[in-house]
Amino acid sequence: MSRIQKTFDALTAQRRKGLIPFITAGDPDPNRTVEFMHALAAGGADVIELGVPFSDPMADGPVIQQSSERALAKGVTLRHVLADVKRFREKNGTTPVVLMGYANPVERMGVETFAAAAKDAGVDGVLIVDYPPEESANFAEKMRSSGIDPIFLIAPTSTDERIAEVGQIASGYVYYVSLKGVTGAGHLDVSTIEGKIAAIKSHVRLPVGVGFGIRDAQTARAVAEVADAVVIGSRIVQLLEQTAPSAAVGALTRFITEVREAIDSVSAAAR
Repeated sequence: MSRIQKTFDALTAQRRKGLIPFITAGDPDPNRTVEFMHALAAGGADVIELGVPFSDPMADGPVIQQSSERALAKGVTLRHVLADVKRFREKNGTTPVVLMGYANPVERMGVETFAAAAKDAGVDGVLIVDYPPEESANFAEKMRSSGIDPIFLIAPTSTDERIAEVGQIASGYVYYVSLKGVTGAGHLDVSTIEGKIAAIKSHVRLPVGVGFGIRDAQTARAVAEVADAVVIGSRIVQLLEQTAPSAAVGALTRFITEVREAIDSVSAAAR
């Protein structure tokens, strides 16, 4: 059983919802990524999504695009990201880590080489934005054979057929993109999200995390009412960009703790 499945099984048993924060590896300081990962875990993250910097991140809005540009300018590569995960595992062997990124760095490394390196580093899942499910069965199988969950996106425009294809090859959880657009944009309509999650669950027997457009504790709580987990990224990346280096860990921990408490209030109300 993967760390991700163990985490969601525990959340279900506790009648709690998951918190999945995202940061871009190497931004704003390549030497502090592991420190920030530990702060996220300390603040209550159930799973950490670690962005692999890429030059053309098609699904990401300006905030995350710019964070990738800053990290790339400082020389951060996929191998650096894997090294960060390995260092994180020296002190934390329980919090799942998911790499989120794009196909090009993985293809350049080679899928089999990447799978072995990710396993060695302690990666638990991978979400490759531009690997479509109908062309990813072999990739998903190689990941699973290395003990890594292949995670896929589902969009508001995804058809029942596409959702069913995701359900056939995904494991760990699926990521529902709550908005038509890029990360960090738009206004959430929770009633629409609720309806789509019901449709997803008719085809996918995995937890559903919801992201894109979640910026604070209030929206996180609203999404937690209808989803299994809340994914929050652009706001965290923006927070780290705008906060003085000496105050970054404190600000990050406070923000995650606030979101954690908001999500847990949903669980408490349901008991």
